[in-house]
Amino acid sequence: MPHIDPKMQECIDDCLDCYEACLSMAMGHCLEAGGQHTEPPHFRLMMACAEICRTAAHFMLIGTPHHRHICGECAEICAECAADCERIGDMADCVEACRRCVESCQRMAA
Repeated sequence: MPHIDPKMQECIDDCLDCYEACLSMAMGHCLEAGGQHTEPPHFRLMMACAEICRTAAHFMLIGTPHHRHICGECAEICAECAADCERIGDMADCVEACRRCVESCQRMAA
């Protein structure tokens, strides 16, 4: 197995953590809470965030230089998701995971 740069491995881990946090919070907390938590724009954003995080991790694991573009997009979507989850409230785990992912992905996109 090829050696993965430690900064890239950190980003992969942050992306997979964010994927897990967004998906589990959306499918658990948000669906149970209802109201603003299940409004289509918010729920779609959480699903988009989970999916782009998973995709970014996959691109880095594959070892394609295209990961930079995906990581750039991932950082944007995660920042949007963090802000929206913070606006709605009671979603600290998701907000934190998204913010960590933003920082890691911005480094990978640079």
